[in-house]
Amino acid sequence: MAAMLIYDNIYLEHDTGPHPENQQRLISTCEHLKTTGMWNQLLIKKPRKASEEELLLVHTARHCEIVKTASLRGGGYLDPDTVVSKKSYEAALFAAGGVLTAIDSIVKKDSVNAFCMVRPPGHHATSDRAMGFCLFNNAAIGARYAQKKHGMDKIAIFDWDVHHGNGTQDIFYEDPSVLYFSIHRFPFYPGSGETDETGAGKGKGFTINKPFYYGTTRDDMLKKTSGVLTKQFREFKPDLIIISAGFDGYKNDPVGGMGLEIEDYKKMTRMAVEAANECCEGRMVSTLEGGYDLHGLPLCIEAHLKSMNEV
Repeated sequence: MAAMLIYDNIYLEHDTGPHPENQQRLISTCEHLKTTGMWNQLLIKKPRKASEEELLLVHTARHCEIVKTASLRGGGYLDPDTVVSKKSYEAALFAAGGVLTAIDSIVKKDSVNAFCMVRPPGHHATSDRAMGFCLFNNAAIGARYAQKKHGMDKIAIFDWDVHHGNGTQDIFYEDPSVLYFSIHRFPFYPGSGETDETGAGKGKGFTINKPFYYGTTRDDMLKKTSGVLTKQFREFKPDLIIISAGFDGYKNDPVGGMGLEIEDYKKMTRMAVEAANECCEGRMVSTLEGGYDLHGLPLCIEAHLKSMNEV
């Protein structure tokens, strides 16, 4: 069964101007996937819009209102890095809704896994704050939705963006029903994600951080990643795996750059697919986070999709 790709041109309406996280990221990727024929090997599905009630599964009403109001007023900066335009709130609803569409499709067995090629990204957004280019936390909303709507008890989130997903970690830090695992460059924005950040209260031990210093070898990163996916993920036995798929660890990325090659994303995807096959009947949803090299990003996403297609 082919992998599913969730996409809609609404994501281009999040107009960030001269900003690393811009529409061209998706335009370039769509063109590449169509030129190579990869697009025709996938199940293409349009996202639905997330409801405001679904945003409230992880976000405060005040936070949702701040983003909505700023967007409807024509846009502006929510912090020094995070910009919204007139259509950004609408695009963000469809970004979160893309993950929900993917989860519903997997539950219905339309596909065993799905990649949500969405923007704005989400993993820096906390319950009450937009930051780091992120408005709403798409992966976190998806995890809570899978639990509330589909009765999935345990969700594992694998975040391989070059930046630590502080928002996702914060949201689930005391929750033993969500295992959060992040590999990321350190020290680096946003400053969190040290090894000793392992959760709190009942959630102690359900946050796993593998920070890597600049210059860490690819083999070391892949080895430590494999260790967690083959041990802790299998011990946790999630009902669904969600990947926060940032491709800004790619060697030529102008924002992050951690020396990773295109082949490494293919390998990490295979690790996640194998864990999903063993733990949760292959159920896996991946959602786009960072990745700003307009030549490399389409190639990395293509490699990611190829591995997802090899179920």
